[in-house]
Amino acid sequence: KSEERRVKNSYAFMGSLFFKQENSSFFTLRSSLYKKMRILIMGAGKMGSFFIDLLSFDHEVAVYEKDAKRLRFTYNCYRFTKMEEIEMFRPELVINAVTVKYTLPAFEEVLPHLSHDCIISDIASVKTGLQEFYEKSGFRFVSTHPMFGPTFANLNQLSEENAVIIKEGDYMGKIFFKDLYQKLGLSLHEYTFDEHDQTVAYSLSIPFVSTFSFAAVMKHQDAPGTTFKRHMQIAKGVLNEDDYLLQEILFNPYTSGQVAQIREELAELIDIIDHKDAKRMKLFLTKIRNHVKEDIEIKEK
Repeated sequence: KSEERRVKNSYAFMGSLFFKQENSSFFTLRSSLYKKMRILIMGAGKMGSFFIDLLSFDHEVAVYEKDAKRLRFTYNCYRFTKMEEIEMFRPELVINAVTVKYTLPAFEEVLPHLSHDCIISDIASVKTGLQEFYEKSGFRFVSTHPMFGPTFANLNQLSEENAVIIKEGDYMGKIFFKDLYQKLGLSLHEYTFDEHDQTVAYSLSIPFVSTFSFAAVMKHQDAPGTTFKRHMQIAKGVLNEDDYLLQEILFNPYTSGQVAQIREELAELIDIIDHKDAKRMKLFLTKIRNHVKEDIEIKEK
């Protein structure tokens, strides 16, 4: 048995040597998951700074930002403002964290300065055009969407938040982000690019449109109620988002259908109110409570 085990181990060792030679980039990245990687983060905004803080103690991190003033509050990382510095750094992974309007232009600017074995990635909430870009780039890629942001989420406590990892990405790149997000306690979901767009149309466009409707008709209240104040707080956060981000989420090809459903439900509610129909109102309230019962505990009426 000991001889059989020795032979098996010898074959396994020789096989691993062959596999390592044939798949050197695989082994380079696989081993990099357990040692310091050279990671470039593009953009020193809120999410870029979050990833710097998250990664800089375990990896060699650099941040590229055209506006040097935004680099003042970054620490424990290299701070770049020129592409030549990126070439010298030779990143193994790039995380594009710029504003969604500039995601593709930022990639187009940096790609000529990267080695071909570098993995490029984005964390954009809007994936429009990214799949086509990645397929033409010739680079391995991974696309994720941390479905939280500095507007509402407590970045120190993310156990109730979610993240999406796009299925089409590079296997080892996905493993890196899966490990990273799991350490944060995030609930992970794996979607295709198209499935992601459908999810965003539902999970973002509906609350955004609802907030827009509230803000469009609201009047200042000297003595607002608790519910009004909570809606105001949500409106404050949403309306302070980047205009382009809001536009792109609403211009998602799946958004129109979601907004149409809101319009249909509002038309029914208006008709109930106009006719002061208590019976239909009861049925309407029962219907909407049933819609949310899996996510919200509703007391028996």
